[in-house]
Amino acid sequence: MSLMNNEIRVVVASENPVKINAAKEGFLTYYPLVKVAGVKVNSGVSDQPVDDVETKLGAHNRAVNARHKKPDADFWIGIEGGIETSEKGITAFAWVVILSNNKSGEARTTTFLLPQQVSELIRRGKELGAAIDLVFKQENSKQKQGAVGMLTHNKISRTQLYVQAVQLALLPFVNPGLY
Repeated sequence: MSLMNNEIRVVVASENPVKINAAKEGFLTYYPLVKVAGVKVNSGVSDQPVDDVETKLGAHNRAVNARHKKPDADFWIGIEGGIETSEKGITAFAWVVILSNNKSGEARTTTFLLPQQVSELIRRGKELGAAIDLVFKQENSKQKQGAVGMLTHNKISRTQLYVQAVQLALLPFVNPGLY
């Protein structure tokens, strides 16, 4: 049975509307009928993943935990935002992991440098979302435009940042026989 012409059920391992909308938009690129639901699960990593490996593990754990919590779906997707220290400062990015019953796909978003003021708050123990909220005098920006939205003057939304990674993580599913 091909999923391309049937409604597919996607469970997002989060109740964050940004992640749910990004998953839906990304899946609609390839599948015409998509039903997306969010479920709250644990990432199994720190609240603020601090490197590539921990962030990817958080996305994977979220997808696996969503599958355990809501097993009656076609796909489970974990999206985990993280930071990493480089020679230039602290950068931000996210990993997307998509699971089905017999396959998986993953992709990382583009990476962007955080301003010094935000980086300093992170070094003092703040999560990225909280640091952005303080610097930009916002509230709960991670469920809205996020750091990327604030820094790009809403030219790139957090949803947009995630959509491309969702589309790329779906490559193994939409190219049967190649992966």
